[in-house]
Amino acid sequence: MGHGGEPRRTQAYDGELGAAVARAQDGDETAFAVAYRLVQPGLLGYLRGLVGDDAEDVASDAWLEIARDLGRFKGDGAGFRGWTATIARHRALDHLRRQRVRPRASALEQDVLDLPGPQSTHDQALESISTEYALELVRGLPRDQAEAVLLRVVVGLDGPASARVLGKRPGAVRTAAYRGLKRLARQLGGGAETGEGVTEDGPSTLGEST
Repeated sequence: MGHGGEPRRTQAYDGELGAAVARAQDGDETAFAVAYRLVQPGLLGYLRGLVGDDAEDVASDAWLEIARDLGRFKGDGAGFRGWTATIARHRALDHLRRQRVRPRASALEQDVLDLPGPQSTHDQALESISTEYALELVRGLPRDQAEAVLLRVVVGLDGPASARVLGKRPGAVRTAAYRGLKRLARQLGGGAETGEGVTEDGPSTLGEST
């Protein structure tokens, strides 16, 4: 969408975000708008993964709550990202409960998938394909893997922050994100697991065999 194609490096914004949040807590409305602008794209992408086309409505509800409770927030830019994702997730789950449907991932906006920088071959694999295809694949992941991937890649949270949002142990979220990205890389590379050591369904080396 005219970003000049450069990947969105979430972490680079966190200093600016932390400063804006601190000013917003002192009542600076312009600063709140800056914080909104920095957080909303990733938040919307995460919500689209949970509630599909209702993401905008759920995001509006979440921002009302964020604005109302802003005085209670303590932390830096990265902390604010995690705090807002937690609020958005609760709003999304409430919405789904009302609808009584299971979460379904659905199309994220083009610019949301400008991934935060090629830190790994997984990210490069994801960056090298079309947005539509990437979402098609993320939609196919189990819910825990899809959420872990969305929080890490789209919202830009680190492992411990993602775990707090999901209310799980960091190890479980790390594993889910790893499995999700590994599955995506495998689907993209057409069997690129060769040389990756023991695959999950390979011969057991953990003493489980009788």
